Amino acid sequence: MPPPLYPLAGANTITRRSFLVGTASFAAAALLSPRLRALTATRVPGGLFTLGVASGDPAPDGMVLWTRLAPRPLEAGGGMPAEPVEVHWEIAEDEAMSRVVQRGTATADPAWAHSVHVEVAGLRAERWYWYRFRAGGETSPVGRTRTLPPPDALPDRLRFAFVSCQKYEIGYYTAFEHLAREDLDLVVHLGDYIYEKGDDDRAVRPHGQKEIFSVDDYRARYALYKTDPALQAAHAMAPWIVTWDDHEVSNNYANDQFAKPGVFTSAEFLLRRAAAYQAYYEHMPLRRSALPRGPDMLLYRRLHYGRLASFHVLDTRQYRSDQPLHDGERAPDPVLLDPQGTMLGDRQREWFFGGLAASSSVWNVIAQQVMVGRLDYHPGRDMRLAMDKWSGYEFERRRLLRELRDGRAKNPVVITGDIHCNWANQLATDFDAPDAPPVAVEFVGTSVTSGGDGRPKFDEPDAVLADNPFVKFFNDERGYVSCEVTPTAWRTHYRTVLFVSRRGAPLNTRATFVVESGRPLLLRA
Repeated sequence: MPPPLYPLAGANTITRRSFLVGTASFAAAALLSPRLRALTATRVPGGLFTLGVASGDPAPDGMVLWTRLAPRPLEAGGGMPAEPVEVHWEIAEDEAMSRVVQRGTATADPAWAHSVHVEVAGLRAERWYWYRFRAGGETSPVGRTRTLPPPDALPDRLRFAFVSCQKYEIGYYTAFEHLAREDLDLVVHLGDYIYEKGDDDRAVRPHGQKEIFSVDDYRARYALYKTDPALQAAHAMAPWIVTWDDHEVSNNYANDQFAKPGVFTSAEFLLRRAAAYQAYYEHMPLRRSALPRGPDMLLYRRLHYGRLASFHVLDTRQYRSDQPLHDGERAPDPVLLDPQGTMLGDRQREWFFGGLAASSSVWNVIAQQVMVGRLDYHPGRDMRLAMDKWSGYEFERRRLLRELRDGRAKNPVVITGDIHCNWANQLATDFDAPDAPPVAVEFVGTSVTSGGDGRPKFDEPDAVLADNPFVKFFNDERGYVSCEVTPTAWRTHYRTVLFVSRRGAPLNTRATFVVESGRPLLLRA
């Protein structure tokens, strides 16, 4: 039984509404209050910028610049005094920071872990910029970022990578070292940025922290991960688009439900979720529109890379109904066709489908967390489906696939994380009809470290392909996925490293697939 989340009397009577009312005004005041007393000349032992810098949510005229002041990052409060600190920022047209085009100040408030989120606007479209911060007599590392093309432009090319599942103690972030050397315009993180449990039994770099529950616990876990130099380098080389999965809060949670019944009440779990969401915001380059309100945080959003690609970024955790038949792998059951079962929730689904219908982009990237393809986990035997994936929400999955078939959106491409393996899938409206025409493709990325060193996932790989004919490739090694998109074709490279239990693994490209515009087929290159 986990410890109490907080010593809060009457926790069982807390509702989502009362929680929001009680925290929304605090959140807004903490972030938007007038400038308070600043420690502009005080040098704090240990260095202020131990967690690096990052940028994210780019637009044609700007982006978010992020840092957090934390001289002793693993301590409560990050080793900072409980006072606001004035932070100076500047953004330039060159890496030497000699051609500064904008500068300003922001307040790092202790209520938000002395994190800084600067929303820059007024920059030129489709070009690189460099940025840095100053505070307490110190200067941060220089980061590189990029604005998006103008809305009406059709760029020749977009290069991006997507990653997920980076359990710190289970291995080294060698994949991020390689990713940081690629020529990328942006990076998409699909979730499981942190893991909430204590040390894994297979830990190769144990962190000594226990399972996390409070906001200080979550802050320390993010700080631990962000001290990694390879992760810092990947953040500093290009803007990121981020979304979460489950481990940013708790494994396989669904809305306000803890995965194991009877451990937490819904009200108690919302307290934990509020702490987790606050720490997530504090450590990600997100806009003020994502500012959490207690246990709620608006994370689904849309970004347009000119007319070449639209990124529809989804949240498949916060609004979903509880997993049917509980979590785990189950045989197909009529309950999976319950119209009330939802992965997205009504409001997000309406927003998502409406945006697809209105999109004029050549490619429509659906950035989400769990596998859409219906994977039979027991090839050659009775079918078993994972209830935490889209397979557990069959009614809504069929609705999604029909929308991709019948809607006006061109070239839908799903990018997915979560499962710690690489998969390349052709998606059709009926997985029981092998000859059904595909309506979209799905690229599933493996983990950065989670799962440990690469190993065969199935004893009979040929049987996996035979029982799951929509699967065109799978691989159980660590790494990331790199994509090159043009107006006529999409090229995906599965980049892998064979081991993460020690440093120095070389980079391999295990497979490359091409998708031609107008043809949702996976062509092996």
